[in-house]
Amino acid sequence: MRERISIDPGICHGQACIKGTRIPVYQIVQMLANGDTIDELLEEYPSLEREDILACLDYSASLVEEYVSPIDEIKV
Repeated sequence: MRERISIDPGICHGQACIKGTRIPVYQIVQMLANGDTIDELLEEYPSLEREDILACLDYSASLVEEYVSPIDEIKV
């Protein structure tokens, strides 16, 4: 993921983008969520590779990953 996603304050106000482009990660994920397929995105953005789109999903997943710490059961 790190080879394909960049965060640069001088590009798109520091939003995570596909490296070497001004295409924000959120835009790709949102298009997938709205029903676009990977193949459609590759057609729409010919400079992208399948791995770029998968890196967007991987990056998004890392942002929403939760760490759950079990709490000892309280005995009453």
